[in-house]
Formats: sequence, C-alpha cells, structure tokens
Amino acid sequence: MLTTLLRKLHGAYAAAIFVVVVLMLFCPLLIVAPTLPMRRAIGRTAVRAWLLLSAIPFRVRGREQLPAEPVVVICNHASYLDGILLTAALPARFTFLVQHGAGEWPYIGLVLRRMGVCFVNRGSTREAAKATKELIDRIKAGESFAIFPEGTFRAAPLLLPFQSGAFLIAARAGVPVVPAVLTGTRRLLGEGRRLFTWSPVVIRFFEPLRASDESRAAADTLSAVSRAVILAHCGEGDGTSVPPAIHERA
Repeated sequence: MLTTLLRKLHGAYAAAIFVVVVLMLFCPLLIVAPTLPMRRAIGRTAVRAWLLLSAIPFRVRGREQLPAEPVVVICNHASYLDGILLTAALPARFTFLVQHGAGEWPYIGLVLRRMGVCFVNRGSTREAAKATKELIDRIKAGESFAIFPEGTFRAAPLLLPFQSGAFLIAARAGVPVVPAVLTGTRRLLGEGRRLFTWSPVVIRFFEPLRASDESRAAADTLSAVSRAVILAHCGEGDGTSVPPAIHERA
C-alpha cells in the first residue's frame, strides 16, 4: 500500500518536473537558439536535468564504440521516452529519423523540427524510396543517424521485427551500424502507462558491424546480426512472429 502510494507520488512529481523543466524552461530556449549544435546541446541538457531532478538513474555505457566516421545507430524501442533518452546519450552530430506526422504535432512538432530530426513517410513506398536515397547522400556527406528499426513499440515486452531501411542505408552508404540497447524505459513510460514509474535507465552501445557489400542480401544479414545482438542484451522476448509496423512513433 505504502509502496504503491510512493510510486504514484513519484510518478506525479516526475511528470510535473518534466513539464516545468523540459517543456516550459528548456524547450523555449531550444526553439530560439540560433544554431543546430546549440539546440541539440540544450536538448541533451534538458533531458539529463529532468532525470537528475526526478532521481532516475541514467547510465551510458560503451560510447567508445561510436566511430568518428559517419555511422548508423540502431536501437530497440520500448517506450515514449526512448527518443529523448537516446538524444541525451549521443553526440550532437546524430540526426534522428521520426515518422513524418510527428512534425505536425502542436509545440512538440516545432521542437522536433528545431532539433533537426529527419521526417520519413514509411506509409508511402515512393516517399520512403526517395527518403532512403536522400539519407544515403547525407551519410556519404558526413552525417550520422539514429534509427529505431522496429518502427514502433507495444505493451508486450518483445523485440519486434526490424524494418530493412536502416540496414539498406548503411550497406549502400558503406558505413557501420552500431547496435544500442535501452533497458528500463518500458517500465518508466511504456505503452499504456499514464504516469512515470521509477526505473533506472541504461543505454549500452555495442561493437560496430558492417555489411559485406551493398546488396539487399548483405543488408538483410546485417539486420539479422544486429538484431541478435540487441535481443541478447535487451532482456525481452523475441517478437519475430509479430507483423512489422508500418508507421513509426516519434
């Protein structure tokens, strides 16, 4: 009884801190900041400040695995907070891929646009193909990306099937993929949760992987190997039988 009450009180407190610190204090600063590196630094600081004030442990391990060259980081997706938490863990050079509809959300859409995220319409084959070519060109020009290849998350603690886009992009651009694993976020604010639930959060980066060539078969192999790494360390079940998602959450 007491434990449940304390959990609910902490959840309400963490939500209030999120609104005040992230949405009311840092996001306006982010919106008006003149440069993209500055806006991304503000975003990382906002998330870390919220975690600190909410007494939520946050650890990042294996950042030395991130090469200096352009790279695609792929990560499991378990909660509404995964994007901002991965933002707090990655250097400012990383651009996130987000489902295109998120750019139209009131206020949050503006914040996402100011953070320089790349919006992708996965529901349109033509738009997805066009976006893939553009992303390959941007990576070859020196940009790095962070992608959630499951495309969505669900309430069940399962690693969903991976979509192929991230791996085709990496294979054809000739850059490595770094698997990353987020743990603790499903409990913190997973599907169906209305309040934050206290949970330590750990983000771990693993050894870079490369496709053997630019072919679809090589990209599929890269996807399978990357997924095996994440499945072995995320502590959740294998959702291979779950149909792949079409639309991606922000």
